[in-house]
Amino acid sequence: MKAALCKSLEGAKGLVVETIAEPLAGPGQAIVRVAAVGLNFADTLITRGKYQFKPELPFSPGAEIAGTVESIGEGVSGVEPGQAVMAYVNWGGAAEKIAVDAEKLIPIPADVPMEVAAGLTVTYGTAMHGLADRGSLKAGETLVVTGAAGGAGQAAVEIGKLMGARVIAVVSSEEKGAVAKAAGADELILFPGCDLKAEVRARTNGDGADVVYDCIGGEAAEPLVRALNWEGRFLVVGFAAGEIPKISINLLLLRGAEMAGVFWGEAVRRDPAGHRRNMLQVLAWVREGRLQPRTHDVYPLERIVDALGVLERREATGKVVLTI
Repeated sequence: MKAALCKSLEGAKGLVVETIAEPLAGPGQAIVRVAAVGLNFADTLITRGKYQFKPELPFSPGAEIAGTVESIGEGVSGVEPGQAVMAYVNWGGAAEKIAVDAEKLIPIPADVPMEVAAGLTVTYGTAMHGLADRGSLKAGETLVVTGAAGGAGQAAVEIGKLMGARVIAVVSSEEKGAVAKAAGADELILFPGCDLKAEVRARTNGDGADVVYDCIGGEAAEPLVRALNWEGRFLVVGFAAGEIPKISINLLLLRGAEMAGVFWGEAVRRDPAGHRRNMLQVLAWVREGRLQPRTHDVYPLERIVDALGVLERREATGKVVLTI
């Protein structure tokens, strides 16, 4: 079978597409014939040895897959050959076939395309875990999303709207604001260039944000903690700005507020049932047409270097997908 192999930790240029032996299903596993792979910025890091997971060389990148069950191993129940499934696999997805623990497989409805399903897990899974599980976002509350034009931020805007929140998007330019608006944001704040705390307060009649979904960290974090409503929740999602902020915890005390980490990958490992529940909800919204994920472009496996280049240069305005 064909697979994209990372043979040196040089990023995309260290990848080659070669023929390798087909995988065998161990106990509790299924062989999935991969149809589509969702690529993420993490794939550019893992191929440079800079990600939290460091697989031995050679390995295939690709953490999100969608495909069809080809065969099952001993002791497997709940999935069967011919079934359309999706899964988060950490790495190894950029190949024609992959062995996956059957408990990780989530069924894909017949009317959800493989290319769409392959790109749902990381960004929308993180948004669901953050907003529903960690942030307890309620209908009618105000949600502030930083980095709202990026993949994680767009997903949070979309999921926040589906959960009934009023969403204020924090972006760095008018162009990125248009992206956040297209995702469903009700209002925009351009930052840097303004008093972020004052802007959030002004747009909430002085009350402040009920939930902050912070993808960027840096200098945006402290003013947004100061802009929390009483019993507000500040969600630590990422540090795209590059700086990990240091927050005085008395700011939480004064607002009866909470700060929660959103470590989605570890949550998937510890609570697979919760992850499954969240993804089935996302798939239902896609099937109903209420959630319409954006695809930046689709590439064949042989062009994985080009596909990862788009992510490395941060040019993507939607999901970058491989088809196999």
